[in-house]
Amino acid sequence: MTDPGTNDLRDLDTELREVLEPLDDHNRRLLDNVHPLDWRNPEPAERYHLVVVGGGTAGLVSAAGAAGLGARVALVEKRLLGGDCLNYGCVPSKALISAARSWRSARGPRNFVSPTAEGQGDFGAPRAEGPGDFSKVMERMRRLRADISRHDSARRFRDLGVDVFIGEGRFVASDALEVAGRRLVFRRAVIATGASPMVLPIPGLADSQFLTNETVFTLNELPERLAIIGGGPIGCELAQAFARFGSRVSVFDLAPHVLSREDADAAGIVQNALIEDGVDLQLGAQIRTVASERGETTVSFGRDGEKQEKRFDKLLLAVGRAPNVNAIGLEAAGVKFSKQGVEVDDRLRSSNSRIYAVGDVASRFKFTHVADALARIAIQNSLFFGRKKASDLVVPWCTYTDPEIAHVGLYEQDAEEKGIEVETLTIPLSDVDRSVLEGRTEGFLRLHVRKGKDQILGATLVADHAGDMLGELSLAVTNKVGLNQIAGTIHAYPTQAEVIKKAADTWRRGKLTPTVSKIFEIFFRVFK
Repeated sequence: MTDPGTNDLRDLDTELREVLEPLDDHNRRLLDNVHPLDWRNPEPAERYHLVVVGGGTAGLVSAAGAAGLGARVALVEKRLLGGDCLNYGCVPSKALISAARSWRSARGPRNFVSPTAEGQGDFGAPRAEGPGDFSKVMERMRRLRADISRHDSARRFRDLGVDVFIGEGRFVASDALEVAGRRLVFRRAVIATGASPMVLPIPGLADSQFLTNETVFTLNELPERLAIIGGGPIGCELAQAFARFGSRVSVFDLAPHVLSREDADAAGIVQNALIEDGVDLQLGAQIRTVASERGETTVSFGRDGEKQEKRFDKLLLAVGRAPNVNAIGLEAAGVKFSKQGVEVDDRLRSSNSRIYAVGDVASRFKFTHVADALARIAIQNSLFFGRKKASDLVVPWCTYTDPEIAHVGLYEQDAEEKGIEVETLTIPLSDVDRSVLEGRTEGFLRLHVRKGKDQILGATLVADHAGDMLGELSLAVTNKVGLNQIAGTIHAYPTQAEVIKKAADTWRRGKLTPTVSKIFEIFFRVFK
């Protein structure tokens, strides 16, 4: 391997150059791990047990898992190993969110992290003597991303026994794929090509040099005015972060409230937090045109027949992601697909029985942890005649705003559609001593419990670190751990997780019917 400092962006295609700017030492280290320019593809084996197309989370888990079991495995990636999560998803976005919390703490009463604590200088947070340094925020993000990238590196996977091929893979037959002039014949294959930012057909958008979740992390200067189209998880997380850094942020969305998938009152708490942080919410707004001139972007939008315009320095498109199904030879492999992705059955098998598909390219749940879980199912089903079903998965998720919204299992509407009767409990954080002591009482826990039983079917939690607390609820929903068992489990005091115990206790008290109360009354009257 050559010194990563010798890597030159001119050797990369335009797509990669766009997401790797600036080419500082940290991005050079990243590149040397996940797309080494001097990488030599190995000579292919005569036949592989498994060929994996795509080196994001789903592909890496598939390749490492199969190789660890002794299979001959090839992994093909044309862009950056680590995929969305490492390069322009979970890792960089959470680094920005962490820094933004520090900036918020430095400016206001919310006591998240003291900016004077050891190591806080890395956040570039503002001090009494001057403004913050956004370039430090981005430099820290690039450094941490490069540090983490070694786990997804080409060398690491080669050392795990995987044949790593850097280049564009394309199916050429029902049992073969070509990459960089080499033919890989397989017994089974897994498509894990992920997804790309979805682009809306807005007049003028294509000429506006808009940002996506893939390119926003190349910024090194804080935009004074930032427009975000999309009020979903990505839009809300980045809107709050950039507002805390000092950008004047406007979020545009057709929906009546942000995070439209969530319960309205849960989303409303986050919506109020965004407003408190200075985000301008343009909800129920239809974008008509986008125009860029002299480094300024004008967004024209309408609401209730009224046309308005706002001007910005940067525009971020955050309206979801589209599966990567084009230009990989699916037709030649006999694999059916649509704009929703590769069509698979409940065991993740495509229309070609040799080929499976996992992750964002084949799932409506576009989360890293779901990609991991689906990859594990695909390994069992493709190599060992397994019968695991994707529909059996209980999927949790979290939006990492402040406060966070975390959810697992069914919403009340889901239960109604399935004909399941539920009882719903909502416990406000104002009932939890730790939340009162922290001054963060605006959230709640909501449980949907099967009527007449203690089985939790779904849960929504709005709180600081809600994602970290969701594990207990995910375990309960997945393994049918009932509220009686949770009520009988000691929870540390004072913690925010005590809200789960309070919900269980509340449910128990609700079972104290008039008849049961009368029995207790007689009992204590007799045994004075």
